[in-house]
Amino acid sequence: MLWLDQISKTFNPGTVNEKKALTGLSLHLEPGDFVTIVGSNGAGKSTLFNAVAGSFYVDEGSVRLDGRDITFMQEYKRSRMIGRLFQDPLKGTAPHMTIEENLSLAYLRSSRGRAPFSRISRKDREFFREKLALLDMGLEDRMSQPVGLLSGGQRQALTLLMATIVPPKLLLLDEHTAALDPAAAEKVLELTRGIVEEHGITCMMITHNMSQALSLGNRTLMMEGGSIVLDISGKEREEMTVEKLVARFKAGTGRDLDNDRILLSQ
Repeated sequence: MLWLDQISKTFNPGTVNEKKALTGLSLHLEPGDFVTIVGSNGAGKSTLFNAVAGSFYVDEGSVRLDGRDITFMQEYKRSRMIGRLFQDPLKGTAPHMTIEENLSLAYLRSSRGRAPFSRISRKDREFFREKLALLDMGLEDRMSQPVGLLSGGQRQALTLLMATIVPPKLLLLDEHTAALDPAAAEKVLELTRGIVEEHGITCMMITHNMSQALSLGNRTLMMEGGSIVLDISGKEREEMTVEKLVARFKAGTGRDLDNDRILLSQ
C-alpha cells in the first residue's frame, strides 16, 4: 500500500546548520494498517509525514502509494489521496469561511470526477448534515457559522471530517489531539478510531503518549535520529508494556528515552 524505500533528507546541506532528518528509512504499510509512531523531539516523525505528504522531495529513495510512484508528485496532487491533521486545531480549516464552505472545499477537492469549482447541490448539503450529526457536537445546525467561532475540539473534529469525507488512501495524524483538553482529545480520538475502522483507512498517527501508542491500531513504531529503531506488531505488541517499550528503546539506541513529554504523559 505505502512503500518507502531508503528515503533520506538533509536540510541545509554543507552549512553549519546541516541536519540529517531522515536517514535511509524504509517502511511498508499494508492496506488497513493503523500505525502509531513515538519518538523524542527531532526524531524525524513529522519530517517523515512531510516526505509522504510531499511537503518536500526526498534527497534519496522512493515513495510509492497504492502501487504508484509519487516520489516527485506535487503536494497538492498527493492531497487528493492523503488526508492530514496537525497538532494545531487552527490548521486545516479557513476560519472566516462557514462550516459548509469548508466542507465543500474538502469535498470538491477530494471527490473523483468533480471539477474543483463544481457547485454544491442540495443532496450534498444533506450529506454534510448527516456527517456532521455523527460528530454529536450540534454542528449540523451551525453550518452557516464561521469556523473561527468553534472551540478547538469542534474545529479538530471538523478537520477530521474534512480529511475523510471522501475516504483517503492514507491518513496522517500528527499529534492531532495534543493541543486539546482531555475531554475534547478523547472525543476526537474516539471519532478517529470510528472513522478509520468504518472505512478501513490506512493510517499513521504520531503520539507522545506511549500507552496510547500501544492501545491504538495494530502496529507501533519508535523513531530516533531519522530512522525507525523499533517496529512491533502482533503478539509481541499485545504483550508489550510502556516499561518494556522504554527498555527496548534503550536496547535499540544505546541510550535512555529522556523526553519528559513522553515519559510524563502516561
